[in-house]
Amino acid sequence: MNSRLTAHEAKLGADTLRMLAVDGVEKAKSGHPGLPMGAADYAFALWHSYLSFNPSVPDWPNRDRFVLSAGHGSMLLYGLLHLFGYDLPLDELKRFRQWGSRTPGHPEFGVTPGVEVTTGPLGQGIANGVGLALASRMAAARFNDDLFRPIDHLVYAIISDGDLMEGISAEATSLAGHLGLGNLTCIYDDNGITIEGETGLAWSEDVAARFGAAGWHVQKIDGHDLPQITAALDAARAETTRPSIIIARTHIAHGSPHKHDTAGAHGSPLGPEEAAATRKHLGWPDDPFHIPAEVRALCHNRRMELQATYADWEHNFMLWRRRNPERAELWDAMWHREIPADLAERLAAAVAGVEGATRSLSGRVIQAAAAAIPALAGGSADLEPSTNTWIKESPGIAAGAFAGRNLHFGIREHAMAAVMNGMARYGCFVPFGATFLVFSDYCRPSIRLASLMGLQVVYVFTHDSIFVGEDGPTHQPVEQLSALRLIPGLRVIRPADGLETAMAWTMALRRTDGPTALILTRQKLPAIPRPENFDRELVAHGGYCVADGGDRPAVCILASGSEVSLAVAAGGLLAGQGIASRIVSVPCLETFMAQPAEYRESLIPAGVPRVAVEAGRGALWWRLLGENGLFVGIEEFGASAPAELLAEKFGLTPQQVAEKIRGFVTR
Repeated sequence: MNSRLTAHEAKLGADTLRMLAVDGVEKAKSGHPGLPMGAADYAFALWHSYLSFNPSVPDWPNRDRFVLSAGHGSMLLYGLLHLFGYDLPLDELKRFRQWGSRTPGHPEFGVTPGVEVTTGPLGQGIANGVGLALASRMAAARFNDDLFRPIDHLVYAIISDGDLMEGISAEATSLAGHLGLGNLTCIYDDNGITIEGETGLAWSEDVAARFGAAGWHVQKIDGHDLPQITAALDAARAETTRPSIIIARTHIAHGSPHKHDTAGAHGSPLGPEEAAATRKHLGWPDDPFHIPAEVRALCHNRRMELQATYADWEHNFMLWRRRNPERAELWDAMWHREIPADLAERLAAAVAGVEGATRSLSGRVIQAAAAAIPALAGGSADLEPSTNTWIKESPGIAAGAFAGRNLHFGIREHAMAAVMNGMARYGCFVPFGATFLVFSDYCRPSIRLASLMGLQVVYVFTHDSIFVGEDGPTHQPVEQLSALRLIPGLRVIRPADGLETAMAWTMALRRTDGPTALILTRQKLPAIPRPENFDRELVAHGGYCVADGGDRPAVCILASGSEVSLAVAAGGLLAGQGIASRIVSVPCLETFMAQPAEYRESLIPAGVPRVAVEAGRGALWWRLLGENGLFVGIEEFGASAPAELLAEKFGLTPQQVAEKIRGFVTR
């Protein structure tokens, strides 16, 4: 915190934000002017007098993180970024919501400089903020010493009633309170309005009591009153053992004479007449996108203060590096997310000669990966004994104890996935999170956003098919594999044995431009027979030959995961009947489809009948099978019974699969 605003300066800065939002939405003829106009007073005060950042070095590790969870109010953020010197020219604000602009309808990481996370789906931003705050505490525990704290920043988020109505926010804020994340402050824009009308139509919750019960520091203010705003932000900064929520009572479209406090201002332009009336009411010039010289000077002076803060940090950071060569080495390894060149060899060695369920094999691989990559950290949604995701050489994270690498997310799958997104965006962690595959549905909105942001996040989804067995159809995934494969940019890998599990983790840890889902079995699997000189990197192609079947096999059998050994067994039965089969393991359908056509055709020759075997729905396999292929899988829900009986009842024994393929080939 540095210079404070006078009442005149605060109002002038806030009115600038209001009118930039009005003008941007009017020019686009769509958007949400109401929240930016209502939140402008506390947002300008926060950015001017509290937030620490450097527009010239937007990825400075010790910057304060700001998240606009209420992403529909994006013009508020774009106005702030422009005023405070980020690479967002005024012309970009004039191109709000237009093709190719850096000002999309909702904030997008990677599109707009200074946007920390992609927000818009309500509740995601607040959970991302929890992840950012958690990662900050974990980083501070690793790097800070008695003489200098290279990590001592804060995380701020603006949240809305919509964020708080979504269930993910309850999961995330509960976890934040439990962990005592005192470096997180949320400002709740309590304007009482949703799209349909007053929030009282569906919302009567005592937000203060809710957050107090979750262990948060709670304050209530008039969100348009500068002394109350600054006092609340000061108190939130002073509170270091609990996350803070500032409940700011505001008026939506504040400054609009006729549309303030109305639902009409939420998601529609004010309209030319009301925009003109608002200008007159605020005493604002008629020229659109006007920024007073005094506001320009205020923001410039603040940037100069922040440049001095950054320079001081840089100086002390270099001294810290000299004093702490081991910590400096760890800093570089984590912030650069370094991986050793022999990672595949190390991970493969962890499971060499070992058979078992791929969830158990994954647990062995995680130990080797954690030893090789200090940035790796993660946990499970209260299922670690089943998902095998505990890093054995490290303690668990708890309130006041953030030096470990193991996270207890609790039974909060949706928040877990969104918190992981925040951790990944923080910059020095590669997070993983685990649950049963059937519960990936709870994670899906956050997985989608991880893919949209291109984040390196690893999902460990175990209990991957009807072979979960006696738990029955509620816990037996059938459609989840296909559903995950439909998410653009998500790499879904379903390994068949120990080597493929090691390579699946290798692929996930090598990848820095998007998320990976590992699909693992509950039941034990045999090792897939391979030649002694087998090149393990073939697995990273997404598909490779397991059993050749000669230059011109009678059929090509494609399979993933537990069904690869099933295909091998069925192929052996077919060989006894004079039908030569080529078995192709396809652990990652997306990666295999991205290979050159020549590579795919070398494995699956044109004109040879094709069969795919997978214990789930098979719609996406038809890209490989063509019109005349055969899919052997499950197109209905499972049942409660032992796995062996389920295999028989659903036609997935070696004998049944071989018979189906024989009939297909000889028809």
